[in-house]
This record gives sequence, structure tokens and C-alpha cells, in this order.
Amino acid sequence: MEITDLIRPHAVVPNLRVTSKKQALQELSRRASDLIGVPERRIFDVLVERERLGTTGVGNGIAIPHGKLSELSDLQAMFARLETPIEFEAIDEQPVDLICVLLAPESAGADHLKALARISRLLRDRNVCEKLRGSDSADAIYAILTESAASRAA
Repeated sequence: MEITDLIRPHAVVPNLRVTSKKQALQELSRRASDLIGVPERRIFDVLVERERLGTTGVGNGIAIPHGKLSELSDLQAMFARLETPIEFEAIDEQPVDLICVLLAPESAGADHLKALARISRLLRDRNVCEKLRGSDSADAIYAILTESAASRAA
């Protein structure tokens, strides 16, 4: 599974302006709703419910909020670079500035876990994160997110 299978170019938010975890989840839910046609409130509720189980702030300024929606037929992801880092209750207690939301169909099972692992592997790469933090256009961010897939295919 490649990042290009999950994130489309129009699902990249280069300069998200939010001041809290709740506001970030609300804004990303709104934008995801526009992209996938699932009600904003439904997406937000699924993401908040997952956060109640434990933070999706995985450390190093990264969060991967995720959840399953019965309305989806395939995996969908959205990536956002925050204009200013926010408190996200991350495991390392550091603020978050890179967020990748993953939404999966109820039936996704192993595919959901594979997608989470793929996103996590990509965002564990410090060089990738440095490049993402240094970019402020959606096209540049999408190119960074997908360049590893392209280089392996070559």
C-alpha cells in the first residue's frame, strides 16, 4: 500500500490555522466531509471517540487521528501542516504540527492497520518531516509525501 493510494493532491492542507486539538479535529472533519461526502459531525464524532481511547499524537510533532465509517467504501486520508504547533496530548508531550487523518470503511480490518503503518513509517522519517515543515504549498507537500513511492517504483 502506497501513500498515493490514500492521499489525493486535493486532500493536502498546507497552512491550517487552528489553536487547539478540538479545533483541528473540527476543521479537518469539515474539510474531509467536503472531500468524501460524509457529514462533518459524523467524522468528528468518530475521531473524538478514537481520541478518548488514547491520543493519536505519536510524538515528534506528529498526530494520526483515525477512525472507521460505515459510509466509506475505501480508505481515505488527508494531510495537514499546521501554521502553528498545538497541544495534542501527544505521547512525548510535544506540540503537534503535522496531522494525517485516516478514515477507513468498517470492513477495512487489516487494510486499516496497513495504512496506519504506512503513514507512520513515512512520518517517522525525520528528513521527510523536515521537508514537510519547510513547505507551504499543497503541491510541494504532496510531492514530498509521495516521492518515496515514486523513487521505489523507478
